[in-house]
Amino acid sequence: MTLLVTVFAAIISTILWYMKAPDNSMQLGTLCLMYWGASIMWLVDAIVEYSEVGAEFFRQSGADMLNDSYLGLSVVALGLIIWLVILFIKDPRGVIRNSLIKNN
Repeated sequence: MTLLVTVFAAIISTILWYMKAPDNSMQLGTLCLMYWGASIMWLVDAIVEYSEVGAEFFRQSGADMLNDSYLGLSVVALGLIIWLVILFIKDPRGVIRNSLIKNN
């Protein structure tokens, strides 16, 4: 489930990046790379686990699938948090800078 959740997040972020491709002010490419990196990591993990346990890999209990889903959603949320921090630091549209100037 972690692999599926991160692959879906990677596909969605890639589609959004492609729609905004010439304008990279929102750093969507960074978000795509984070999600594709996580997807590759989970794919390697699934391959290694399958090589160790064989067909039992596909017979997970409901609790294991739920835990994997929570882990996948956590990874997606952490990726979004890191992306937001990057946006706040780079401030591509100058929103934070303008609000600080107005307050002074």
